[in-house]
Amino acid sequence: MTGHSYRTLDVPVSGGDLRVAVWDPEGDRTADVLLIHGVTSSHLAWPYVVDRLPGVRAVAPDLRGRGASNALEGQAGMRAHADDLAAVLDALDIDRIVVVGHSMGAFVAVAFAHLHPQRVSRLVLVDGGLPLDVPAGLDADTMVSSILGPTAARLSMRFADTDAYLDFWRDHPAFRDAWTPALESYLAYDLVDDGDGMLRPATSYETTVEDSIDQNTGTTLTDALAGLRHPVRFLTAPRGLQDQEPGLYAPAHLARVLSEYDVVHERVDGVNHYTIVMSDAGAAAIAPVIAAEIGSA
Repeated sequence: MTGHSYRTLDVPVSGGDLRVAVWDPEGDRTADVLLIHGVTSSHLAWPYVVDRLPGVRAVAPDLRGRGASNALEGQAGMRAHADDLAAVLDALDIDRIVVVGHSMGAFVAVAFAHLHPQRVSRLVLVDGGLPLDVPAGLDADTMVSSILGPTAARLSMRFADTDAYLDFWRDHPAFRDAWTPALESYLAYDLVDDGDGMLRPATSYETTVEDSIDQNTGTTLTDALAGLRHPVRFLTAPRGLQDQEPGLYAPAHLARVLSEYDVVHERVDGVNHYTIVMSDAGAAAIAPVIAAEIGSA
């Protein structure tokens, strides 16, 4: 484990302020990395990984509509997220950076690299970023349900207090063997007041639908993938959001994807879609890949 100090700042973007976390390394800073979380997540998905990046300053926003950026006005979508990331780099005087995205964050990373190519040196896509096996012609609700399952339903739930929310997650199959204090902090951070004396997840269902439609049917990502020009490492988990097999990239679909895109692929065994980032085992596997990409940059 390595030492970092943690701080946050608010970066002005279209529609308001974007909350951004920064982990500054103790001692000399050798490099920066931009970490982009998933569709209903927040910047607190990343401490497991940050702890294993000595000397690296880690920058991780709450994407618009999530975490402490949940009140941002205006549309979401891949282009909006990409432009927000450019504003984050401007605020921190960063010219170019290695970009790491998990889940939907990986799709945002691909869009960012396409729309702001001079700001990106290399990409690490963690269980996302390349096309999912989603049938064509689905309506919005069915599409979100097919990708996220119970994760989408959770966004409409209300909880009396933080303990009730933690109890809800304790039974989740993805975390039965990976429950930690860091995970509790991540989950507690997700809650906001619903205005009626209850708590709800910060991410709205409507925002999730908006991003999911753009991610899977919009032109921003298809254009970005067609014009992929940065070196890419692509890491996949063998198990999905419910700790089930196969994961988001079933073997046959994964083979098709890898035949279409020039990426370096690695399967990370023993993890699911969540724990590839939010567990000690997952972070121990992916942090060396990120460190190698930072070194190559």
